[in-house]
Amino acid sequence: MKLKPGHTIDELTLPSIDGSQFDIKTLNKKRALVTFYRFASCPFCNLRIYEIVKRYDELGSEFEMVAIFDSPLDNLKKQTKRHRAPFWILADENYHYFNKFSVEKSFLKFIKGTIIRFHRLILASFKGYIPFTFKGSISTIPVDILIEKDGKISEVYYGRDTSDHLPFEKIKSFSNYE
Repeated sequence: MKLKPGHTIDELTLPSIDGSQFDIKTLNKKRALVTFYRFASCPFCNLRIYEIVKRYDELGSEFEMVAIFDSPLDNLKKQTKRHRAPFWILADENYHYFNKFSVEKSFLKFIKGTIIRFHRLILASFKGYIPFTFKGSISTIPVDILIEKDGKISEVYYGRDTSDHLPFEKIKSFSNYE
């Protein structure tokens, strides 16, 4: 089922790289961004995480972020530990929630993202985000979900290619909205 504004995510429980179990109820009364990413060593995904970590303090203390990867937990821990992310990074190794929320796989959009966002691929490579292992799908298209304090979805952005996300400024504006 594709998510839409006004929907709620009533159930989402996954293992976190910090060893705990995440439950969507953890977001209780905070605005949040939940993003579905590709495989753990995805250069686009790791560049996006890096960029958000650098600016995370701009999102305020009443905001949470949840990054969900199509990856085994042990591989995800290894690939993302260098970020020291101040937010949840979760493994959905069996693609359960990816399927449940109609996260798309598209080889054509994978090619499109690689071509039109080649500059981001180069930047990711310079930062050291080179995919030596592929544990997960390379054709997963990201989804960004903004969730209100009451748990209702404010906005869902189904990416147009493998590196297409909501702009950071939009997330920042949402996080600080009173």
